[in-house]
Amino acid sequence: MAEKILMLVGDFVEDYEAMVPFQALQAVGHTVDAVCPGKEEGGFVRTAVHDFEGDQTYLEKPGHNFQLTASFDKIRAEDYDALVIPGGRAPEYLRLDEQVLDVVRHFHEADKPIAAICHGAQLLAAANVLRGRTCSAYPACAPEVELAGGLYVQINVSEAKTDGKLVTAPAWPAHPQWIGQFLKVLGTEINHL
Repeated sequence: MAEKILMLVGDFVEDYEAMVPFQALQAVGHTVDAVCPGKEEGGFVRTAVHDFEGDQTYLEKPGHNFQLTASFDKIRAEDYDALVIPGGRAPEYLRLDEQVLDVVRHFHEADKPIAAICHGAQLLAAANVLRGRTCSAYPACAPEVELAGGLYVQINVSEAKTDGKLVTAPAWPAHPQWIGQFLKVLGTEINHL
């Protein structure tokens, strides 16, 4: 079982896509460190709630403050067994940080499990780790997945896609499938009493 999981977040990360996996992975026994470049352990990132209310794209509303459990500058990717990349607007900003991209590349090159949801595919594309991989994401990220050499798969918003140790999904309604498939890749066993 993977013991330590790293979660890359930034301001305006999608509220549900950060909080739900952060808590769910801890609930089944994993240690999860949430980090953000330029922010220290105990600090916060602002989250956003994205939802559709009849417009062509999502609306953004303020979410909760999400507390960081480690300092980005002090973590070593080598010390972690898996990576989680939530969506929202954070990946748009995080993909500009070469140190963040190096962390993503580490997990890919070491063949460690990676779970990305929604706009998290932007980080995968910027790190150039999608070549030849099948990936789902928020549909607006399809061109980035394809330009990075990945095969974008459009699936129902409540579904997830696993390609080897890469687990992706289009948005938070896929949490049951996305987290379930990620737990399987991690080798996490849950016994019902």
